[in-house]
Amino acid sequence: MPVLPNLNIVPFISVENMMDLVLSIGVETFLKELSTYIEADFRRWETFDKVPRIASHSREGVIELMPTSDGTLYGFKYVNGHPKNTRSGRQTVTAFGVLSDVDSGYPLLFSEMTILTALRTAATSAVAAKYLAPENADCMAIIGNGAQSEFQAIAFKALVGVRKLRLYDIDPHATERCAHNLQGLGFDIRACASSEEAVEGAHIITTATADKQNATILTDNMVGPGVHINAVGGDCPGKTELHRDILLRSDIFVEYPQQTRIEGEIQQMPADHPVTELWQVIAGLAVGRRSKDQVTLFDSVGFATEDFSALRYVRDQLAATGLYENLDLLADPDEPRDLFGMLLRRQALREQLASR
Repeated sequence: MPVLPNLNIVPFISVENMMDLVLSIGVETFLKELSTYIEADFRRWETFDKVPRIASHSREGVIELMPTSDGTLYGFKYVNGHPKNTRSGRQTVTAFGVLSDVDSGYPLLFSEMTILTALRTAATSAVAAKYLAPENADCMAIIGNGAQSEFQAIAFKALVGVRKLRLYDIDPHATERCAHNLQGLGFDIRACASSEEAVEGAHIITTATADKQNATILTDNMVGPGVHINAVGGDCPGKTELHRDILLRSDIFVEYPQQTRIEGEIQQMPADHPVTELWQVIAGLAVGRRSKDQVTLFDSVGFATEDFSALRYVRDQLAATGLYENLDLLADPDEPRDLFGMLLRRQALREQLASR
């Protein structure tokens, strides 16, 4: 297998590379291994630089930068969210990311992150459910059967033991596609005619809708005692999925409160509404699930450390798999201060080639 290049050449993981990497490892194994990186980084949460994502909002969507550093590595993700894109055959969410060496400032990895974001979101959801879902939970409702749904299902099977799926989407074709894609993967799947039907008997409810608006996907009467809610879709200002009454009777767990209070379900609540940070539960500093009747809510908006974990995991696979390309991204003059001289040498080479 190829060895990783020096710092002047950046390994680039294209969409094709990423798909081959995931398939060569196996989707379930990839999610399991990725989850260990995410969980490990949550345990060392206090070592990271943390800021809410830097967002540029428009009428049609949002473009965001999500940076963080642990002092040795620096990572960021560029990601958009444009629900209208599906009407023109485009993705709602696209992304790419960079992992860099703090000591030199040189990038170590440049990667697609549209597929990787779906994987890290699902892995993070399942990590949270390990600590928050009821014991022996094996039935999950997924409301919103878009691009995230299959990844969520497989992650919850791999990490939590979910085997029964109840699927609902306002677009029946989305449910049909999701059910078809998950065939043969060990699930008992039922397509439902309503969200009420989907949540009946479910131990875990995942909401993953895409419309950029305050919506009520779940009402209070739909959430019974002991349920764990994995709220994935509410992830920007003005976009929620749960009725406020659900929040009032749930124990709420978040990634980074300063970001979640702006973007998550708790934007509906006063600024001092109590929440527990997920890293504290994973590190053993706070209690997650404490009773069988407790309603737990993971108010997931996605945070930069999760992308950092994903980039770190992917980089660790490169030497063994060779699934990357060498990207000529960084200028490398013979004399570090002679950048213009590098340009002149290129001009001379061009003239030499043209004269042949």
